[in-house]
Amino acid sequence: MEFKEIQAIVDETAPEGKIVKVDVEGPKVILYTNDMTYFVENSSEVRNLATSLKKRIIVRSTPDSVMDPVEAKKVIEEIIPEEANIVDIEFDENFGEVRIEAEKLGLVIGKHGNTLEEITKRIRWTPKLLRKPPLQSETVRSIRKTLFDNSKERQKILRNVGKKIYRKPDADCDWIRVTPLGGAQQVGRSCVLLQTPASNVLIDCGINVAASDTDRFPDFRAVKLAISELDAVVVSHAHLDHCGFVPYLYKYGYDGPIYCTEPTRDLMALLVLDAVEIGVKGQNELPFGSKEVREMIKHTIPLEYNEVADITPDIHLTLYNAGHILGSSVCHFHIGEGLHNMVYTGDFKFGDTRLLEAANYDFPRVETLIMESTYGGRYDTQPKRRDAETVLIDTIKKTINRKGKVLIPVFSVGRSQEVMMVLENAYRFGDLDVPVYLDGMIWEATAIHTSYPEYLKKHIKHRIFNGYNPFLVDAFEKVEHKKRPDIIKNPDPCVILATSGMMTGGPSVEYFKAFAEDNRNTIAFVGYQAEGSLGRRIQNGVNEVALEDGGKTRGIKVNLNVQTVDGFSGHADRRQLLGYSKKINPKPKRAIIMHGEASKTMNLSMTLYDMFGFEATAPKNLDSIRLI
Repeated sequence: MEFKEIQAIVDETAPEGKIVKVDVEGPKVILYTNDMTYFVENSSEVRNLATSLKKRIIVRSTPDSVMDPVEAKKVIEEIIPEEANIVDIEFDENFGEVRIEAEKLGLVIGKHGNTLEEITKRIRWTPKLLRKPPLQSETVRSIRKTLFDNSKERQKILRNVGKKIYRKPDADCDWIRVTPLGGAQQVGRSCVLLQTPASNVLIDCGINVAASDTDRFPDFRAVKLAISELDAVVVSHAHLDHCGFVPYLYKYGYDGPIYCTEPTRDLMALLVLDAVEIGVKGQNELPFGSKEVREMIKHTIPLEYNEVADITPDIHLTLYNAGHILGSSVCHFHIGEGLHNMVYTGDFKFGDTRLLEAANYDFPRVETLIMESTYGGRYDTQPKRRDAETVLIDTIKKTINRKGKVLIPVFSVGRSQEVMMVLENAYRFGDLDVPVYLDGMIWEATAIHTSYPEYLKKHIKHRIFNGYNPFLVDAFEKVEHKKRPDIIKNPDPCVILATSGMMTGGPSVEYFKAFAEDNRNTIAFVGYQAEGSLGRRIQNGVNEVALEDGGKTRGIKVNLNVQTVDGFSGHADRRQLLGYSKKINPKPKRAIIMHGEASKTMNLSMTLYDMFGFEATAPKNLDSIRLI
């Protein structure tokens, strides 16, 4: 739909004289009014307009019709109950918003939204509610400040994006193709280019954290596409192998939007900034810096689950829960006017976890499925989650009984919080009583989790809202860098969760150096270990490893107990991959298998053909596949 068509529909269907201006900001249509009270009292008019446009609309007061901010703040403080614990009130003149940060947003909203409606009618600013995190997150605070301080620039970005979306297509959509630029027959640097005659959309753009320079980043060369010609980037979730190369695009000509959920935006910023910092210290330096990360944040357009958004003139995007990590998404692309529908799973979990619901499998239409296959091999069946939890707790108990320490290398996002919930449960029922140290970015990532409880399982969300936050158990202790030597030297048993999960660097390697030669200790792997990583070598039973220690390389004997606890992965195993393929509704005609070692992608694709009749393939990187 072109912008002039949007204007025509608004002119035809809006209440006479109530809309004075129409604009677009990204995929959203902005309707300006000088009578906000009318739309608050007649909410059906807004719904009717949204139905007519088939777009997400925002009704906003004209700048000259809002209350003076000083007076408006007094009104807000007068209306909202003191028990809501307001933290801050800020007015954004560019977006006509008042940002209200409070501890108890339910009291700000009021019963059936009455409090919020009263605020809007009286001050005529649009309230934007921000939850005060139970754990203070520096990342969340910094992102909120960046967006507020750059409000004028961000509005300009959104308007430019909107104009490109609601333009006349350059050509009719009569062909569609996808090209893997990374992540095909491998795990790492996931990146898929989706193209039509009018659109170039990048789906994920990651790095391979365990690879050499030649295989570390997506390969943009063969497609002969200038980065500046990309229309949009969609990020399925925040792990570096799916988002770690996104800032690079802004260094080399890209000036467009990134679509993902709000938690993905925050976690992505956290992980990418950490990767930049590690690179500056001389370990696998990245070809971009913090400046490009800030551009990434400013250009990100968050979408909620199930929200349909136009991202190019001929592509609509909808994100659904993927069950992998906080904010992770299965991405549904509606291409052309009903021409073709594609589902990209990203990394997903189709089973029981403590934190998240299982991945969504119900869609309006699906013709092509692009699915991960990390555990897609013939024998890649994992134990049930509850059985895995029992193994982990038993392993910890045995180590404690022999006066040892337990090191659990974890990804800061996802596995950390899953394991924390298992340990919290054990402490709550008296099964454990030793300290649990959280080293690396785990604490900050956990703080971001507490900022978005609506994305967590219902019972976790309920506990957080009712003051029983399971992430705040007394046994959990954040480790500052200077305290690490004290923990290592302390002879008392403990559990240590440390990054990185594949031991490619970070505190997990430092603890391993200290604990490896003592057979009382245990290292417990709870996540995937990529080929080439130190974690995979230890997992495979290596007796000695050469590591830099104190500026010198020395051989370290591996005498500690090595335990792999299967069942904690955030990826679907073989059984769940087949279960998802069976339940996905409607059934796709084609399946493209990616994000797995070569033998696993090929085996799974053959199985899907035999079991379900899918036209299944396992392409290599740079193999273009025409969908239409």
